[in-house]
Amino acid sequence: MEQYLIGTPVASIIFAFTIVTSIYTFSNHHLFGKFMLHPYSLSRGQRLHTLLTSGLIHRDWGHLLFNMLTFYFFGFSLEALLASLSAWGHVQFAVIYILGLVLSDIGTVIKQKNNLSYYSLGASGAICAVLFSFILFDPKMMLGIFMVIPMPAWLFGILFLGYCVWASKNAKDNINHDAHFYGAIFGIVLTIIFYPWVIQHFIDQFI
Repeated sequence: MEQYLIGTPVASIIFAFTIVTSIYTFSNHHLFGKFMLHPYSLSRGQRLHTLLTSGLIHRDWGHLLFNMLTFYFFGFSLEALLASLSAWGHVQFAVIYILGLVLSDIGTVIKQKNNLSYYSLGASGAICAVLFSFILFDPKMMLGIFMVIPMPAWLFGILFLGYCVWASKNAKDNINHDAHFYGAIFGIVLTIIFYPWVIQHFIDQFI
């Protein structure tokens, strides 16, 4: 634990706080409701805090487990990588995660601004930002899709973004696919802003 706190303090705090808050709100429905993103209210200047708090809660154990596993595998690794590249690496990681969380919901707020019954929650947008940031640095790493199917990260990224676009228009699964898509895009954009050379680095991996 001490090793994580020293080497990856931001990821450690996010990881622990998200788990604790999510588990606590499983049995505290009042707080759960106050933390959820509500585009109808946000577009009218209310519940602005939910742009952040909605990323601290999850629908159920499965939702929490999937997001935290993904964050564990890529969040800690990304922060360690950024810290090795820059003295500001820990801050950059925090910016990618927090802005990824907030900005990933902007499209949803605009799209659902007149839908009084629409709510959204979870850290998926921020985690997609982290994942796609990491893919820029190591596009040929192998991912185990569903823990079984091997796939290079660059191919997964293309298929994932394509699926998000399709699912946003067609899926009826109550999953905020827009947040996944925009989180991934903003993760890429923010990483390029911090490290413009990563574009050439990405290309070089295929030459």
